[in-house]
Amino acid sequence: MAISRRDFVHSALLGAASLSVPGSAKADTAPARGSGKAKLPVIISAANGFKYLDEAYTLLSGGGDTLDAALKVVQGPEDDPNDESVGLGGHPNEEGVVELDACCMHGPTRTAGSVGAVRNIKNASLLANTVRLHTGHVMLVGEGAEKFAVAQGFPRENLLTDKSRKEWLLWKETHSDWWGASLSSPDWRTRLRVHAHTDEWQERMDRMKTIAVAIGIPREEQMDAIRSVIFPPTGTIHCSALNAKGEMSGCTTTSGLAWKIPGRVGDSPIISAGCYTDQDVGSAGATGSGEENIKVAGAHTIIENMRRGMSPLDAGMDTLQRIVHNYNGDKERLQYVDMVYYILKKDGAYAAVSLWEGYGDDTSPHRIAIHDGTKRLETAVSMFRGVSQAWPPLFKS
Repeated sequence: MAISRRDFVHSALLGAASLSVPGSAKADTAPARGSGKAKLPVIISAANGFKYLDEAYTLLSGGGDTLDAALKVVQGPEDDPNDESVGLGGHPNEEGVVELDACCMHGPTRTAGSVGAVRNIKNASLLANTVRLHTGHVMLVGEGAEKFAVAQGFPRENLLTDKSRKEWLLWKETHSDWWGASLSSPDWRTRLRVHAHTDEWQERMDRMKTIAVAIGIPREEQMDAIRSVIFPPTGTIHCSALNAKGEMSGCTTTSGLAWKIPGRVGDSPIISAGCYTDQDVGSAGATGSGEENIKVAGAHTIIENMRRGMSPLDAGMDTLQRIVHNYNGDKERLQYVDMVYYILKKDGAYAAVSLWEGYGDDTSPHRIAIHDGTKRLETAVSMFRGVSQAWPPLFKS
């Protein structure tokens, strides 16, 4: 019986006698669904870009470049030390170092730039655009990307905040790593961690709380830190912009998976997976299980589906189905996968589709942020009911 992240933490907080099975996502308060036709110009993004849409929309509607508008949205979370999904304050790798990925595509000039596993540079999205503008390459990674950034005037910065550093220390002292069989391996069950008794969990929780106190994690932040240790979070933002002339651009940026093996690169900097823009068709991007999205070249697949006449909604659902097909429809494993696609067609039609309704530890469904003169959040259209679960999984017998 699988244990959801939300139920695990809730039970730990209350000292409950048992842990419950996963529930469904809470109902969305927004009446609109994540599919429709927007007025031009329009910007769409992952929900964590919502509060940054106004300034970007003003730029876009005033004649600004579509990529400049999209980059303005994603810079917001990159600059925010309290947003642990991207940029400053992002969760580090297993060595305690924040590594960032990003890519961008400029539709009018049909150009692209990308960076992967770059350290000490806060705005990976801007660096990806600098690669696009000032090199003959498309992608730079690691040390080379960092040196290029410094040569272009980007300051080196320590991207670890005190909060993320302490969370990493807690993980380092109390938990495991990402070495071992993956979900796609025939031996994936070897990663299952079986704990039959709630009192065993209580002992583990008490130990983690003791270490959290010693590290200096404030009391009100301890349970969130413990949850991050046990269920490594991911974090990404995508944004696409379309102006009244039909010009399009897109970008995606991330700090990736918490506690990852150094050098791990997810889908966000992979042009055709984390982001793809075709000036003739549309723009798409993704958040979620990066490895699964790479395997289906998700954003490119969506654009090619629309090129053949599919609507944004159908194009996204078909791409999700490819992920499902890779696991032969096995929901026992698919519960540990999630993916959200944000899709914008050149005529203003848009959609957000997701594999599940939400993440197991979240309080709201997957959403898309939209601004076409009216700023709003809409709920993604999901393939499966219920919420996805964390990897590695926790089971009780």
